[in-house]
Amino acid sequence: MPFTDLSLADCRDYRPTLPVPADLDAFWSRTLDEARSCAADKPSFTAVETGLTQVRTYDVTVPGFAGQPVRGWLRMPAGASEPLGCVVEFLGYGRGRGLAHENLLWASAGYAHLLMDTRGQGWSAAGGDTADPDGGAAGVVPGFLTRGIESPETYYYRRLFTDAVRCVDALRDRPEIDPERIVVTGVSQGGGIALAVSGLVPGLAGVMPDVPFLCNFRRGAEISGRPPFTEIAEYLRLHRDRTESVFATLSYFDAALLATRATAPALFSIAMMDDICPPSTCFSAYNGYAGPKDVRVYAFNGHEGGAEYQQREQLAWVASLFAGLPSGQAGHS
Repeated sequence: MPFTDLSLADCRDYRPTLPVPADLDAFWSRTLDEARSCAADKPSFTAVETGLTQVRTYDVTVPGFAGQPVRGWLRMPAGASEPLGCVVEFLGYGRGRGLAHENLLWASAGYAHLLMDTRGQGWSAAGGDTADPDGGAAGVVPGFLTRGIESPETYYYRRLFTDAVRCVDALRDRPEIDPERIVVTGVSQGGGIALAVSGLVPGLAGVMPDVPFLCNFRRGAEISGRPPFTEIAEYLRLHRDRTESVFATLSYFDAALLATRATAPALFSIAMMDDICPPSTCFSAYNGYAGPKDVRVYAFNGHEGGAEYQQREQLAWVASLFAGLPSGQAGHS
């Protein structure tokens, strides 16, 4: 596929001025405080039998936004006796948590691994188990990117980002997890969620966003030719008088903006032929990221990005990161 965006040199210099709501920090502080205060139920971790002898798996339910249940899988190496470093993974658009025996990379490497389900999604082969009670009707544009977009209070990603923060909260209270060694990661939508969490949760050990979505919404809607960014353009094609109000809502959820509040070390990956998350939108987040950072660029790949090659980079990066951190409770196995 051809290059359709800025050159790599121009991407590295690309630092757009993103709109910052005056009450951005207050909005998120209130949102997260409300979620934490209304969670009547504690997180549950129920062991499940998968037939895998070297990996322990737990069916997880965490009270997320408004205390609503969010599902997930927690996997860890069998026989681990010390608190583990943990990788929290958020999923791409349309994906759900899948089956209990899948996604074994991080547990096989000796870490705990929480895979968070995505509320209302999971219509792909990787099915989901988390409802979105506040979702309402999808509206005139299919998908989730414009659901509730009339207001930051009702926007879908307010609920989803809160779910992600609450999953990190839940892990910090688990005796099997070293709370100082939690890394968040994800591909595409999952990468955007990881960036948002990095700006909303202090004290993370690291962040690994791959070809991150949800960055620089306006540019994505203007230049991307494939969904999901096209959902915004389609919505505004139908609602010609809502352009400014739509982007005002989206500014509260721009992962590139929230990343300017992050301090944890980050390893990004960006693909230069990505026509779903154009590289300039990803570099908006990378260039503005406030913590220590590095990036792997895949010059001739589309939205698949680095795939297994990037996983190899991540395994080495996490091992080095955790080896250099002071131990909170104990080292990972």
